[in-house]
Amino acid sequence: MTDLSLGRVIDSLLGALEVFDPLLAPYRRFHERLPAKARHTITAFCFILPFGILYTIFTILPIFQTFYISLHKWEIMGTNIRFIGLKNFERLLTRDTQFHQAFEQTLLFVALSLPIILVGLCFALMLNRPIKGIGIFRTIFYLPNIIAVTVIGLIWGRVFASSGRGLINAFLEQFNAGPIPFLDQGDLATLVVAFTTLWWTVGFSMLIFLAGLQDISQALYDAAKVDGANGWQQFRHITIPGLRRPFAFLCILQVIASFQIFGQVDVITGGGPAGNTRTIVYNIFETTFLYFQVGYGTAMAVIMFAVLLVISLMQLALFRDQGVGN
Repeated sequence: MTDLSLGRVIDSLLGALEVFDPLLAPYRRFHERLPAKARHTITAFCFILPFGILYTIFTILPIFQTFYISLHKWEIMGTNIRFIGLKNFERLLTRDTQFHQAFEQTLLFVALSLPIILVGLCFALMLNRPIKGIGIFRTIFYLPNIIAVTVIGLIWGRVFASSGRGLINAFLEQFNAGPIPFLDQGDLATLVVAFTTLWWTVGFSMLIFLAGLQDISQALYDAAKVDGANGWQQFRHITIPGLRRPFAFLCILQVIASFQIFGQVDVITGGGPAGNTRTIVYNIFETTFLYFQVGYGTAMAVIMFAVLLVISLMQLALFRDQGVGN
């Protein structure tokens, strides 16, 4: 009975579409006169057009609007808007010491997070073995990557809490050891955020490298063994060259993700202590939504976009010179 009802609905919809046949008839005649290649091109563009419209509305136009807002003094409610040209950028680059500190802190997080790639490679090498039940271990290593950043921050914030409520300091109290101020000292807080990011995201790097390792032909390793190559020589001359594309992909992605670090900082340290873990994105958040300086905060976002664009292009050029991405 349900199938019959569904069939009637489909027939009704098809019948309703026939109303548009007279309107489409001129286009069909024009379409039939075109060469086959042109017809295929037009058909492809018709399929791409809906996505192109949405992408333009929700991605391209907001980018241009971002540049437009950055040239204005713009309050959060849009009640006081005044064009000021490049004054926001002049203030950022010459007088805003807090932005300079946030930029330096972000670069530090980028440097501390790059080892995630190497740790992911080590895990991938360990898990790329034909052992029974290896899929379970791969799942365990990847699981943290699917947990929300808020949950990750709450868990590790409680583990590294500076008072006796922290798991590590509560354990040290059992041995009459003084509490370690993990989140009350700038250097320690930075390391805590970097470690949290490593634990949270290393599974993704492992997964990409694991896919790359399985894409390398086993025949290459067999031939190397026949020629007397040891494990290090196989790793150096077969594994590393075979992982150039995954490595390039992860380097670019990791730098972009590290520049955009926000959730861990917001939940674990709140930018403290004394702004020592405040990043660019966290600074943009504070400026825009706490101090209601939308134009100034948008100017920070534009500068970050420009820096990321330059770094990404440099990385692409570097890897292209090494034969990746041609």
